[in-house]
Amino acid sequence: MIDCFRKLPGVGSKSAVRMAFGVLNMSEEEAGEFCRAVMSMKNDVTHCEICQNLSDSPVCSICSDDRRDRTTVCVVEDARAVMAIEKTRDYKGLYHVLGGVISPVDGISPDMLKIKELIVRLSGDTIKEVIIATNPNIEGETTAIYLSKLVKPLGVKVTRLAYGVPVGADLEYADGETLARAISGRQEI
Repeated sequence: MIDCFRKLPGVGSKSAVRMAFGVLNMSEEEAGEFCRAVMSMKNDVTHCEICQNLSDSPVCSICSDDRRDRTTVCVVEDARAVMAIEKTRDYKGLYHVLGGVISPVDGISPDMLKIKELIVRLSGDTIKEVIIATNPNIEGETTAIYLSKLVKPLGVKVTRLAYGVPVGADLEYADGETLARAISGRQEI
């Protein structure tokens, strides 16, 4: 069991031991529930036909929610980014999950991502803005630029998440690139 837990990303030896003992200390009913949850996830979770997010039905709960703003699509790398943005409760639009980012070093080319599906979604007149929310690293920036060049000719507004100094941080500890982005992305108050 310890070896199984160590295969999970971000789980080291000590954490794997704690988790294994946690399972060992479960009642038979709790352990059965744990096993059923793992198997249900493996058997029932798929990708939404529209946005490519993880879902237990053909269309995810976000895409099927009529209260969402259908004129805005936030493009993210993976389902974890959807969860992070949803936690803010500020974004009310739709999503599109790429399934990764362009990374020649790792052998990931644009045709390996869900970019074609995004372009098909944009072919109608409904979507007015695409927010690119890839991570601010080389691969994320490369993917953002690539997407921008594909989407702009379609007449859809393309925006990028703002980056800068995190709330509660001291300016003296921020790196130059972060400060430069914070200055260029400043807003009037």
